[in-house]
Parts: sequence; C-alpha cells; structure tokens
Amino acid sequence: MATSVGTGILRRVANFAVFNGKGGLYRVATPSLYEERKQCMSTGPPPACYGGRHTVTLIPGDGIGPELMLHLREVFRHAHVPVDFEEHSLCGETNKDSEEVEGAIMAVKRNGVALKGNIHTDLENLKHVAAKSMNVQLRVGLDVFANVIRCKSIPGVKTRHEDIDIAIIRENTEGEYSSLEHENVDGVVESLKIITEKRSMRIAEYAFNYAIKHGRKKVTAIHKANIMKLGDGLFLNSCRAVAARYPEIEFNDLIVDNCCMQLVSKPQQFDVMVMPNLYGNIIGNIGCGLVGGPGIVPGQNVGEDYAIFETATRNTGKTIAGRNLANPTATLLAGALLLDHLGLDSYAKAIRRATIRTLTEERIHTPDLGGQASTSDVVQHVISLVDKTQLTSQ
Repeated sequence: MATSVGTGILRRVANFAVFNGKGGLYRVATPSLYEERKQCMSTGPPPACYGGRHTVTLIPGDGIGPELMLHLREVFRHAHVPVDFEEHSLCGETNKDSEEVEGAIMAVKRNGVALKGNIHTDLENLKHVAAKSMNVQLRVGLDVFANVIRCKSIPGVKTRHEDIDIAIIRENTEGEYSSLEHENVDGVVESLKIITEKRSMRIAEYAFNYAIKHGRKKVTAIHKANIMKLGDGLFLNSCRAVAARYPEIEFNDLIVDNCCMQLVSKPQQFDVMVMPNLYGNIIGNIGCGLVGGPGIVPGQNVGEDYAIFETATRNTGKTIAGRNLANPTATLLAGALLLDHLGLDSYAKAIRRATIRTLTEERIHTPDLGGQASTSDVVQHVISLVDKTQLTSQ
C-alpha cells in the first residue's frame, strides 16, 4: 500500500522532479544548457513607485514582529525615507484563512517587495496536514527561491570567534519543505523530499553570481549525497556543473554534518555557502549564533520578480513580546537591505551606519547581548544618529 500511495504522489509532482523511470539517477544538466551567465534577479516588474515614493507590503507577523515594525517605521519617518507601507496582518495563531495568505501574496506581487516579521506556525495540531506554514506559503507562492543571510562579526559584540564573514544561500522552495507527506497506516508516515534539476541549477547559479557581484572567492556546496545519492546527488552535481563555468571562483563541497562541526570550530574558512532548504535553515541559525545571535542578523528572500526582507532567523520571540526587550538590530538592518533593493542608497547607508555605530561605538546593547538597554533605548539612539545625518534621495 505504501508503494502505491507513494507512487501516486510522485506522479502528482512529476512536473517538478525528473526521474529516469527506473528508480535510477536524475538527469543532470550539462553546462552547455546554461551557456550564458544571467542574473537571478531578473528584469521583472519594478517595485511600485508613485510620485517618487515606493509602496512596500508590510507583514508584521507574530510575537515581537509588530512592535519591531513600529520601531522601524519610526526610524524611517525620522530619516524621511520615501516609502509608504501597505500593511497585511497574518497571524499564525488566529488567522487560518488561506484567502488572507493569498491577499498578502497579491499585495507583494502588486508592490514587488515586502518587509516581514515571522509568522507563528502551530505545533499543537501536528496531524492537521492542511495547516501549512504561512511563511512557506509566502515563499513558494512568490517563488522567492533564494534565502540569503550574511553572518558577519560586529566589533563590540562579544563572541567566541572573530573575523567571520559568511554568506549563507539557501534554496527556499522545495526539499523537505515541499509539504508532501501522508500517513499510509497508523504509525507509518511518508514524507517526500523533492529535489529538482531546475531549482538546483537556479540556486547554484545565484550563489556564483552573488560571489562575483560581491567580490567573494569561494563557494561551498553543502549536501548529504553520501546517503541521499539521488536527491542530494542531483543538487551536488548541479552545483558542480555551474561551478565549471566559473573558474575564477574556488569551489568545494562538504557533507552537512561535517559542515556543522567545521562551522563551530573554524568558521573563518567559509565564504559563500549554498545548500538545499532544510540544511539552510539549520546552518543559518548556527551562523547567526556564531556572530551574536538572532537579534542582529537580517535576511532576504529574493526571486526573479519579488523580494521579501526579514530577520535571518525565523523566530517569533513570543516569550519577550510586549516587554520592550527585543533586539531591534536585525529588523533595522533588514530595513536597510530593503532600501538597498529599492535603490535608496543614501537612506540605507545612514540607517545601517547609525545602527552599527549604536552597537559598536556606543555599545548600547539589549539583554540578549549582555546589556541592559531596552528596545526603545536602542531605537532612540539610532534615531538621534540618523537625525544628525543629511540624507539625500536617489
């Protein structure tokens, strides 16, 4: 029974996964199929801009998300950033209507860009298969296929390791997050991990383009192809095929368990890392922990047409919500990344400079960094520095 049900599911996803019909290896594209280097951020529709002002979809999320978004809007107001927000509230605890998610997706498609807090995913009703993560629905619905976080040491933030600067690039739309699982009989569950040639090549291409654009020297592919020879084997071979067309970029690969050990022992060896979905979630959190924790690292989810900016780690921070204790740094820096994306460079630089200076020179730290400052203390100091900066629009 398990075989017949599983085969049925594989037929339903056949348009995504390429099998050879005999249970053998996937077909891997050769470099000749991808002769021209192309930017993964294509010439899709530009972000909405009316009268010199940009419209951004705002999804506050749950937990500390709403309060941090209010602080971000205050900083933007003081900096006179030409951005207007179209807010869509998605609550993982109370809002179960798929139409609300579709409404948020349509808003991002209309505006081209979003700023987002993390949305709670229910862990109480684990047998309710239909209760999919809203975070995943947004990423898949918008095909923002690359999650990018930069884990960089910040002077003044005490950590075990120094001189870390790693770009972690995660495939965002398939793998174990494909939502293809079922219970054949009581106590027996099949959960399918989907790896496709198209999306593996696409994320590998993005990683090497990122390395070129940002002056990076090495790309490391993370996998478990020694055990999952077909699925992770396809991902690894796709990365190798793309790497062959970038001789100026050093390429290597690591098995994911060895990678985790190497990260916590000698993280300085890594430059750009590219990996499938689940590994990226785990390694991204390790990377954030290495440089000071989830409160200081921003993240971005980018596709050919749309982009979503948020904190790097997807934690709602429910235990400290409403207590004025949350570290606003990651949210403020995510806002700066948003402004970079919109081409508002001077505003982005001013907010980023003020935020980093508050951490490094002024050493105003929230409790997660060993300090005693409140969220408001940090934000007000950032605002005071922004107010001193003469901003010019692009």
